[in-house]
Amino acid sequence: MHTRMEHNLFLLTFDNKLGLSPPNLPDSKAKRVLDLGTGTGIWAIDFADDHSEAEVIGVDLSPIQPSFVPPNVRFLIDDIHEQWDFSEPFDYIHSRMMNFSIPNWPEYLDKIYQNLAPGGYVEIQEIDVMMKSDDGTLGDDSAIMKWSNLLNEASVKLQQAYKKIDEFKDIMSEAGFTEIVDVRFKWPTNHWPKDKKYKELGVWNNENIAIALESLTIAPFTRAHDTWVLANLFRLWKKAFIMRG
Repeated sequence: MHTRMEHNLFLLTFDNKLGLSPPNLPDSKAKRVLDLGTGTGIWAIDFADDHSEAEVIGVDLSPIQPSFVPPNVRFLIDDIHEQWDFSEPFDYIHSRMMNFSIPNWPEYLDKIYQNLAPGGYVEIQEIDVMMKSDDGTLGDDSAIMKWSNLLNEASVKLQQAYKKIDEFKDIMSEAGFTEIVDVRFKWPTNHWPKDKKYKELGVWNNENIAIALESLTIAPFTRAHDTWVLANLFRLWKKAFIMRG
């Protein structure tokens, strides 16, 4: 459910498109497509449905993909941290919500670059867990910012450093990529926006956060913060939820 909800959030954000780069256009000529960290395979399956001429490969460490899929999509159970042994390069490589899963982004992006065909595209879709407010009133003493900062500290201590969104363009350039386009969107955390689309995004994102918060938080907080106890964690959650709800 969580993966589908995130998928729907991205679809709503991108006006029902699977991505913003040219391979996502209806007349795309992409023949080989790679979806990294495919999870349930929902993005790969949708792309394969939309582009019947493309061979789509989804890679993940967990075998949680369905068996009934379009004929032009297949899944590999593999560790993307190890050496990549693809026989041919790809026209399009897609990576989404991988920030906490990649300990070494320069190495990851170098692998992507080495496995792209000349003129190929990569699309990195990530979110910033560091919350922001339009009016600048969200201070570091707020519960939700304490949570964000503690999560970032934990990721650094556990050598799973969360890469800041502002850093992506530079590390992609260092990996050799050119014509880099940085497009950013807002995801409200609840239903407060007046705009219909942002209100819907806020409702979906509120539910998404509620589902993901525990799994995203407990392990890094209790492993990285020596004095942290679950009782304190639950109190912080409660304050954060009251603020955003």
